[in-house]
Amino acid sequence: MRYKSAMSTGTSDAQLDRRSSLLSIVGFWALYFLLNTLRWAIEGAPDLFSGMGRRAAVCLFGMGFVFIVSLVLRRFEHRSMRVLITVAFLASIPTALAYASVNYVAFYVVHPSEHVLEELAAKSASEHYGLWAAIEDSATGWYFFIDSWAVLHVALMYAARVRHAERSAARYRSEAQAAQLRALRYQINPHFLFNTLNALSTLVLRERTDEAERMIANLAAFFRQSLSGDPTEDVPLAEEIRMQQLYLEIEKVRFPDRLLARFEIGHEAEAALVPGLILQPLVENAIKYGVSRSSRPVTVAIRAHGEADRLYLSVEDDGAAEGPPSTEANGHGVGLKNVADRLAAHFDGNAECRYGPRPDGGFRVDLVLPLRPA
Repeated sequence: MRYKSAMSTGTSDAQLDRRSSLLSIVGFWALYFLLNTLRWAIEGAPDLFSGMGRRAAVCLFGMGFVFIVSLVLRRFEHRSMRVLITVAFLASIPTALAYASVNYVAFYVVHPSEHVLEELAAKSASEHYGLWAAIEDSATGWYFFIDSWAVLHVALMYAARVRHAERSAARYRSEAQAAQLRALRYQINPHFLFNTLNALSTLVLRERTDEAERMIANLAAFFRQSLSGDPTEDVPLAEEIRMQQLYLEIEKVRFPDRLLARFEIGHEAEAALVPGLILQPLVENAIKYGVSRSSRPVTVAIRAHGEADRLYLSVEDDGAAEGPPSTEANGHGVGLKNVADRLAAHFDGNAECRYGPRPDGGFRVDLVLPLRPA
């Protein structure tokens, strides 16, 4: 039932709304009334005011006739343009005949003016002139008038269809981007979880219960916070830093003598908004390629500062000289690609991700984002 409801809503959104349809009808006939009345005034017609009343009444009939045409066109609204134009041309024929008949009755039958009587007398002198000939002759001209409105109405219907398609495309792009962000956000490194559980198992076997309890608490807090947030929303940098502190506390259990952490966060940067867990793959890389491959203490440094309208973030380590390869030939570049893809999707090209080995050993990644206060 939900699917049918969604489908019907989308169909109605693609249709020309009735208000626009009615406005096109009223506006078209009002313009005709004004222009024709102005023409009569310029020509100095003797029965100007009487003609205005008759013309107003006839225009109301015209509005009703083309309203019926609009209902017919609405039944074919989701067909091709060729079908719509064909229906518009065909529906204009009986409408023109009906309007020409009403117009003839209003001006030539019901209390015709002296000017009209003279015109009728002149036309009656022709043996080929009669009631139906007069209506048919008038209907030919009205056909093009009414058909021009019908084509306008078809154009409005097509514009509504195009607007609906554009809105749908924008919604689909937004949903696809959100799905991409969620997929990238939830790309949790299985090696981290595997190594953490191994380290936890070792602590339990060695009866180091205090450290095991602290590690479990940190692990639970890390996953609770990382999985509970909306991946399409931003978080203050201070919250992102707390997540990385939790993560490094967990990793310190594995590398108690080799992992050192340093945070240098400018005061103006703490409240800046960043994509959630944007630093996580970079810190994981520093642990995987810097700390785990080194036999000496390695410092993982996270720095941030704001300058003008840009936020500058960096994650670096002074570990193994080779650092993580910059290509994905053997799978090592997944974390860096994850971050670059998220920034591209999130900021539409208005962010940078630069990385490379440090001159004195280790690896450094720099992110440049728009500075947006929380």
